[in-house]
Amino acid sequence: MTGVESPEPYRIGAAAFGPEDFARAVGVSAEILRKLRIYDEVLVDWNTRHNLIARSTVADRWRRHFLDSAQIHAVLAPWAKTLVDLGSGAGFPGLVLAALGEPGGLQVTLVESIKKKAVFLSTAIEAMGLRHVAVIPERLESVRLSKPDAITARALASLPKLLDYAHEIAGQNTVCYFLKGQDVGAELTEAAKYWNIEVDQLPSLTAPEARLLIVRRFAPKDRKGRRVKPR
Repeated sequence: MTGVESPEPYRIGAAAFGPEDFARAVGVSAEILRKLRIYDEVLVDWNTRHNLIARSTVADRWRRHFLDSAQIHAVLAPWAKTLVDLGSGAGFPGLVLAALGEPGGLQVTLVESIKKKAVFLSTAIEAMGLRHVAVIPERLESVRLSKPDAITARALASLPKLLDYAHEIAGQNTVCYFLKGQDVGAELTEAAKYWNIEVDQLPSLTAPEARLLIVRRFAPKDRKGRRVKPR
């Protein structure tokens, strides 16, 4: 992957942003695009029976979901070999990152407690022929994992809650990548009440009000606002 270039802004009435547009924006190989097309076929099929993604986003899914997820890969720490995706749902961003990271051997774990979504993820992984992906069908509160290099989440919970989840499995050098929407400012303010965090904000490629948060170090505060346990 050579990096993500910002595509032209989506306009109502414009031609849909599709897989070829995605490939040009992200710079993926033909083989990776083939696997992502298979994922897309399984997703569209399942979405007719299950509410995996909002139907209002289906027509523009390659931008709203695929490209939104792929932007993490462009800034993923180069030393990252293991990644845990929290609340994977329909596979965004975890399954997209697994496909993009397959050539480099990125080991991805998708944590999803809802049974039908976990089954969907396993079905998509098998159809895509991905080798380095595992699905854990457990609640985040009970999952026990080796400390990963990276943690990701999208449309799962508020930032303070995400930090709660991540803190249970993060190691000293773990970096978190959270895709957040228009309420990101309020979430950062709320998180600062309970956490000491070092965070970078990157503009989203898919929505002007959204941000990609990169949390490089975080620790809960005590009652006096002091760092409790370095991360």
